[in-house]
Amino acid sequence: MNLSDLRRDFGKMGERELFRPQSPYKLITQWLKEAIEMNIPEANAMVLSTVGKNGNPSSRVVLLKEFSEEDGFVFYTDYQSRKGRELAENDRAALHFFWRNLERQILIEGRVKKLSREKSVNYFNSRPLLSRASATVSKQSSPIKNLDSLLEQRDRLLQQAQDIQCPERWGGYSLKAGYFEFWQGGQNRLHKRIAYRFVKGKWLKTYLAP
Repeated sequence: MNLSDLRRDFGKMGERELFRPQSPYKLITQWLKEAIEMNIPEANAMVLSTVGKNGNPSSRVVLLKEFSEEDGFVFYTDYQSRKGRELAENDRAALHFFWRNLERQILIEGRVKKLSREKSVNYFNSRPLLSRASATVSKQSSPIKNLDSLLEQRDRLLQQAQDIQCPERWGGYSLKAGYFEFWQGGQNRLHKRIAYRFVKGKWLKTYLAP
């Protein structure tokens, strides 16, 4: 399959000036707010990339649940999943947002650590009942016979359990960023790019060629 002619030009949103605050957190806050206001589906969806000890990278989409400069970028998953195992072997990871309608993307790199058990349990308990039951019976990334077998396990759990507790293998992570890269689409491939790197207690800005 030859896809060499499949392309589109950017800059349809106009040649907007790129907001360049001293802190990258101000910029990502603005961009995420605008994505939500434009009703972009799953505006908080981000690609999480990890690399285990075998050196093979892997990526998947997860949902950002909260973020701040102090606490980092928070997401939740099964600690025994592939991403959980790889993060246990290598705590360096990357996040990537792409909002097509805004012609924007953000790359974030940093180190990941587990959240406290208390915070993970509190979030787990806030989820809908069926989501909690599914997370309990589904050992993410493990081989299964078929989806029907998981549905049967979930239904049995719902019938037997008065309350569904957060499994020990399930919880949250926080990525503490050390590098940001913001990309805003421009016409004729002259995109706007700005990088932030945390060095000696402060953020340093660099403009990048597209």
